[in-house]
Amino acid sequence: MELHVTRWKRYGHDRLYANLPDGTAVGWADVTTGDITVLRTEYRDDVITVLTKHLQNLTAPIPPDRTPQVEARLVLPPLTPADDLAVNTPGASLRDKLDESGAGLVERVVSWLLRRPTEWDSWRKGLAGERRVGAELNRLGRHGWRVLHSIPLANKVDIDHLLIGPGGVFSINTKHHHNKAVWVGDDSVKVDHGKPAPYARKSRAEAKRVTRVLERYCDFPVPVEPVLVFVGVTELKVVATQLDVRVYLERQVSALAPLSGILTAAQVEQVYSVARHRQAWAQA
Repeated sequence: MELHVTRWKRYGHDRLYANLPDGTAVGWADVTTGDITVLRTEYRDDVITVLTKHLQNLTAPIPPDRTPQVEARLVLPPLTPADDLAVNTPGASLRDKLDESGAGLVERVVSWLLRRPTEWDSWRKGLAGERRVGAELNRLGRHGWRVLHSIPLANKVDIDHLLIGPGGVFSINTKHHHNKAVWVGDDSVKVDHGKPAPYARKSRAEAKRVTRVLERYCDFPVPVEPVLVFVGVTELKVVATQLDVRVYLERQVSALAPLSGILTAAQVEQVYSVARHRQAWAQA
């Protein structure tokens, strides 16, 4: 089988892809380490042969005493209703927290009389914010986008929303600050000139986490962009140097609708099928 090799350098990766004549990737090699990943086991020998040859012809070949490691792409088990995250509604994780440990009527009345904020108040506000942003994101479905909400990760945290479509993948973090002024810097966010919160830095880390999960099961690179969406704020200022985290008000997420050119329709469906599978995120 004749395979065509192309070099791909983006998002910190440098790879050689072995493709079938129709462009389907059947394997790739990391130029830096020399490791080879076989995506289609039926082409294993051809992939190893052609990629090893191309690696040796590069100006900076892998050390001759190093044997390239070869690994097969992980495969998820068949999706079951219990593992399907597509059924999650916006704010589902917060809703579960409130149902499990929310304050009773007496506690709520006492806290209200004393004007004492509680953790449950924060959860309710977050739930309202995620529902509002979720409703805006769901409207993008008619533009070819897929949306998932409340994706559970390890350590009892979750991804508020994941948007998948022709313009790529976006990991979306919702922040509800009613009647507050918000300033977004390179790494942190200040609400009403208060203490800096590491929203931007955590959003970038979350996007990298999502990339690792999706590329573990997809046979192509899956770049993920971090997004911060603010709900209910009176003012939103973003420093000019903040270029790697998209920042929107809730009604502005529609700006993502016309984006394209990153994923094909088939790739969108493959990423979505992985992302909706609970077991994909079990160790994330």
